[in-house]
Amino acid sequence: MHQKGNIRFTHTDIELMRLRLSLSSGQRIQAMLDARALVVGSIRGRLRKRHPNMSEADLNMKMLEEVERAQSVKSWPQFVLKTLQELTSNNSFQNDSN
Repeated sequence: MHQKGNIRFTHTDIELMRLRLSLSSGQRIQAMLDARALVVGSIRGRLRKRHPNMSEADLNMKMLEEVERAQSVKSWPQFVLKTLQELTSNNSFQNDSN
């Protein structure tokens, strides 16, 4: 059984961390901007496919809605931890056959 505070939900890729540490701060920022551009481009492409006749202004508004929605969603580790806490506080892990 895990003690409180000892639960880990993420996996760290050691080789990726070593690679990132070898980058200069400017290269790290550029990698972050490149990743952001990839995500924004993917979202924009998906929205354009769903709404092919939408104007650029309306598409930009949809993009902002997507970003706002994503910011309101809890990250996966926070969601899992909260769910586990709720389940344990409700005694949901008890055997139903008792």
